[in-house]
Amino acid sequence: MNAPPAKSLLSTLEKRYARLVPRIQQLPPSGSRPLTVTGRVAGWITPRATRALTHLDGVRVEPEAVCIDASAAGRRLQINQVLAQAAMLMRDAGCLRAWRDELLDVVGEGKTLGVIERAAIRPLGMLTRAVHLNAWTPDGRLWIALRSATKSTDPGLWDTLVGGLAVAGETLDASLLRESQEEAGLLPGQLEQRSPLRIVLRMHRRLPEGYQVEDVLVSECVLDESIPMSNQDGEVDEIRAVSIDEAWTLVQEGRFTVEAELVVVEGLIRRLLSE
Repeated sequence: MNAPPAKSLLSTLEKRYARLVPRIQQLPPSGSRPLTVTGRVAGWITPRATRALTHLDGVRVEPEAVCIDASAAGRRLQINQVLAQAAMLMRDAGCLRAWRDELLDVVGEGKTLGVIERAAIRPLGMLTRAVHLNAWTPDGRLWIALRSATKSTDPGLWDTLVGGLAVAGETLDASLLRESQEEAGLLPGQLEQRSPLRIVLRMHRRLPEGYQVEDVLVSECVLDESIPMSNQDGEVDEIRAVSIDEAWTLVQEGRFTVEAELVVVEGLIRRLLSE
C-alpha cells in the first residue's frame, strides 16, 4: 500500500507516537532496587549487579536499596574510585555488554555526583542524556543516517542524522557538536542556525543488561544538499535525505531504532503542525 500524502499523515503520526510511548515507559527490571550515590537517588540496580557489588568497600546493600558512598568505605576512597571498582567488578561478573573506555556523568536528583565507565550505566539504571539532530533540506526532506552493520547495538537500522550520548564533563551543546562532526562531518559553523536543544521526553526501557533511563533531546536545523556530509567514525554506512512520506514508510517498516523513531515521529508531527 502506498504511503498517504504528507498532509494527511498528522493524525496517523500522532496515533503512532501514542502507541510508541508505552514501549519506552516501562518499570525497572524485576528484582531491581533503587540505587543511591552519596545519598542521592541515582538509578535502579539489577539483581546481578547487586550480587557483583555486595562485598565492595563503599557499597551497602539494604533490603530496599543499594547505596554507594565512599565515606562508608573501610579505607579512604574517592567516590570515583568506588565507581571505577564497581564497573570492573560488574565486568568480571559478566554484567556488562562491552567495555567502552568512555566515562559518563553519574547524575542523581539533578546533581552530578561522579563519573563511571559507560558500559556500567545500564546495569545500574543510571540516567544518560542523548542528543539528536533533526536536519531538513530546504525543500522539506529529512536527513537520516544508516547505522553501520558492525555496530553492537541496532546495526543496520536508520537513525537521526546525528545522535549520541553526552560524555562526562561535556555540555549538551558540546556533545551535539562533537557527535555532528564524528557522525556527519559537520563543523560548528554549519550548525549556527540550529534550534536550541529541547527534551522530547525521559525514556525508561528495560534492556537485557539492565535499565535505560535517558533524557532524549533534539535540535533542528536546515542543511542544504550542497553541504558535504560524510561519516568520520565508521559508525554510519549511509546518509540520505528522504521525504516525509518516505520517512513514514521506514517508520512503518520498523527500520528506525526506537530512539530515532521517537525523535523522527515527534519531529514530523511538529513540522506538519507548523505548516
